[in-house]
Amino acid sequence: MTTHTVDTTQELAAFLRTRREGLDPRDLGLPSRRQARRTPGLRREEVAELAGVSVDYIVRLEQGRGLRPSADVVEALARALRLAPVERAYLFNLAQQRPRNADKPATTAAPPLAGLVADLSPLAAMVVNHRYDILSWNREMARLLLDFDTLPPSQRNAMWLCLMHPEMREFYVDRERVVREGIAHLRAAWAAHPDDRALTNLIAEFITHDEEFGRLWAERDIKVNGRGHKVMRHPEAGVIAVHFEVLVPLQDPNQRLLIFRAADDESQSALDRLWAR
Repeated sequence: MTTHTVDTTQELAAFLRTRREGLDPRDLGLPSRRQARRTPGLRREEVAELAGVSVDYIVRLEQGRGLRPSADVVEALARALRLAPVERAYLFNLAQQRPRNADKPATTAAPPLAGLVADLSPLAAMVVNHRYDILSWNREMARLLLDFDTLPPSQRNAMWLCLMHPEMREFYVDRERVVREGIAHLRAAWAAHPDDRALTNLIAEFITHDEEFGRLWAERDIKVNGRGHKVMRHPEAGVIAVHFEVLVPLQDPNQRLLIFRAADDESQSALDRLWAR
């Protein structure tokens, strides 16, 4: 069989059918029926009831009759069919809808990620969420930036530290670029998580208390950097240039792993001296 350009309507129909037929009614607590089931899995009327839509709507979807379900209907179908996260994302893509970020933003790092951060020593590493909340870090990252253990949780946010913490305001050599890129990331996160009240409040705090943030926020730049370069003025080690890489785990897409490494020999020497203290 050869695969050509995806016909999303027909693939949506086939995907819904196969997932419906793959479910065991007993696993969903549905009552047994005296009449023998002629097809495996759930009946269309059972899916319709679970999703809160009409049976006719399910029939037309499974027949590929050109319907484009709304985001709310796609979410209801995903729940009714007990789709795994990757299957849910696939269903939203087929329906040409944007998935809602229903899950609460992570406030702690996933344990495997926290373990990885520790194992990455002597590279400085940390885990953040889409708000830039710092969820986990190793000793090298704390030594390079700030001892996060001394901060209340509300201040463990990379953007808050850059804008508000007195020791960090002059930390970056190219401060405006760092702030500008951070704001562009926050604007993208703000659009992707419109119901995240904590993020909205954080942005409002920045606009109110930092004139530079308010000016750059109004420019409406959108950018998410997966890698880049920063130059820092460390109070003990002097000027340090680093390359950074941002990795997004498939299992935890709302968390990001940041890894810093020296950008040149002089910076590596400075980091070695810093780690040795």
